[in-house]
Amino acid sequence: MSGNRLKVEDVKVFSDAALGFFAQTTGHKASVRTAYLLDGAGPIVWNDFQGRIELAGRYRGSVTFSAPRGLLTHVLLSIGESDYTDASHRDIVGEIANQMSGQARRHFGEALDISPPRVLSPEEGAASHPAGAVPFVIPMQWERYEAHLVVQMDKEGGTPP
Repeated sequence: MSGNRLKVEDVKVFSDAALGFFAQTTGHKASVRTAYLLDGAGPIVWNDFQGRIELAGRYRGSVTFSAPRGLLTHVLLSIGESDYTDASHRDIVGEIANQMSGQARRHFGEALDISPPRVLSPEEGAASHPAGAVPFVIPMQWERYEAHLVVQMDKEGGTPP
């Protein structure tokens, strides 16, 4: 494996952050299913709400957590929230993106510039594939719902994973 390639433990930082959110916030663990590269016309991974962080510096790209409305409503219900507006749903994916950002800062250090988390529409998520980058998709199961973690990053000056 080339020294410029992204390592499994680099990607795991983001899935661990999302898994940690569910365990800590709801008391119910999520699980990771088999990851795959999203090349060409693959399965739909852009759900109703996306939380994204952009990366620059030693690595470049983005990491997006994408979840359907039903999953987020169930999270809100499980934490005793009674506000099921779009704003509340956006807050949940934004918080997951924020946790991913914090874990990335601890793992990668100051050599990585991390944007503040943004919440996107499905159209914005799907339209933003950097040229040459092949997204790595990690399906996540929580309760009966499926969400997706989409990692599009490589080392600056390197080749995509």
